[in-house]
Amino acid sequence: MLRLTPKERMKISRQSMPEQEPLARIHNWDEVPFGYTPAMAQLEAMRCLECKKPKCLLGCPVQVKIPEFIELVAEGDFLGAARKVKETNALPAVCGRVCPQEDQCEKYCVVGLKGEPVAIGRLERFVADYERNSQQVTVPETPPPTGKKIAIVGAGPAGLTAAGDLAKLGHEVVVFEALHKPGGVLFYGIPQFRLPKEIVEAEINALRRQGVMIKTNYVIGKIKSVDDLFEEDGFHAIFVGTGAGLPYFMSIPGENLNAVYSANEFLTRINLMRAWDFPHVDTPLHPHRRLAVIGGGNTALDAARTALRLPSAEKVFLIYRRSAVEMPARHEEVEHAKAEGIEFLFLTTPVAFIGEDGWVKKVECQKMELGEPDSTGRRKPVPIQESNFRLEVDAAIIAIGNGPNPLLARSTPGLKLSRRGTIEVVEAETGRTHRPAVFAGGDIVTGGETVIGAMGAGKRAAKAIHEYLMREPCSSPETPDSEKEAEAFHETSHGYH
Repeated sequence: MLRLTPKERMKISRQSMPEQEPLARIHNWDEVPFGYTPAMAQLEAMRCLECKKPKCLLGCPVQVKIPEFIELVAEGDFLGAARKVKETNALPAVCGRVCPQEDQCEKYCVVGLKGEPVAIGRLERFVADYERNSQQVTVPETPPPTGKKIAIVGAGPAGLTAAGDLAKLGHEVVVFEALHKPGGVLFYGIPQFRLPKEIVEAEINALRRQGVMIKTNYVIGKIKSVDDLFEEDGFHAIFVGTGAGLPYFMSIPGENLNAVYSANEFLTRINLMRAWDFPHVDTPLHPHRRLAVIGGGNTALDAARTALRLPSAEKVFLIYRRSAVEMPARHEEVEHAKAEGIEFLFLTTPVAFIGEDGWVKKVECQKMELGEPDSTGRRKPVPIQESNFRLEVDAAIIAIGNGPNPLLARSTPGLKLSRRGTIEVVEAETGRTHRPAVFAGGDIVTGGETVIGAMGAGKRAAKAIHEYLMREPCSSPETPDSEKEAEAFHETSHGYH
């Protein structure tokens, strides 16, 4: 490898990823960026300063060995780099596409102090794709079986990460997924043009080759309870990673009109059930022409860009009550949406949906201005009096956030819930709940956050579950009669303090 001085490395510009032209991509569902070529990846990797105390590690929730894998990329050892990433990250091709690296590992990159940081996420995507496309994907060696069985409830990012880490430690792992496809939000929430489903399936199949069993169409809380998993099936520990799939609504007039969707329903129809291809598939979707999306996060951007790709779509509006500066969505996604022709209505909020014959026909909006900061640190939107106007639409998609589905929690004695309905954990670093041998992590604990954040929670919980099981006898825990007994059980039997 050509050895460069730090000064020479700093002179290399950050490598842009080639991508589809906006006017072409809005007419297909293909992935927008094409990814790096090998030459581009090596050049980008050479920008790394090989810091003695790399700060980028501070921003990675799944503890990827960033300097080590980047050095391997610079040397041209792409397979070695992929395997280095996979030592700690079970879903590298996913993370390289959808994780907000700009607020995590790249945020701490020293190169970014005087220019643009090293494109860590793009390099992670490249090496994962290189390994998969070369058909040289390897399965990690596992130690002898431990004799311990662990149930994972939910096949989303948190559950899949926990499953992979526990399987690598020699445990028997079974994942229970309510939908007919594993992947959680990776499959039903994030659109094909941002995260191709074949990539999600490839990552999940790699977990299966590690010995992870995945049971779909299996609703824990209905088909079986957590108690059943312990008492009838003999599981020794359970991880709950059921996410935050219950949509929030605005509680304004007209929300019950036809064609007023939650983002969850809309994206699930498209991503999981391919409604855009009706009548060739069974799931219908009305042929909407003018669609409004309400919200400013990544889900809102996903919904808006998906709506624009529907064959019938002529115009898509994105309505956000704050300004562009306060938008929580990734900058890259916002720029993609603008380039594709989505019209942003900032400092605007819907106050009612207007219908005709049961179908939404207009959305009445009110203009806003920014006041003092609220509890999130962002300036609070304040209505401007007599500023209402109406926008003609034939569909509206509400993407203002999600909460946890209460089904599992309500059917599980001993779990303690927050006022938001999320599962309370005794320790954030372990995911230990108030119920013996039950751990939880991801959006079911934090509310809707990032994919990588959920993966980090799954990884921490897997470590805690392993430590717990390897110092406890194999028998399944008894069901506590009350939360008080559950606490006593933890303190006296499990050695947690």
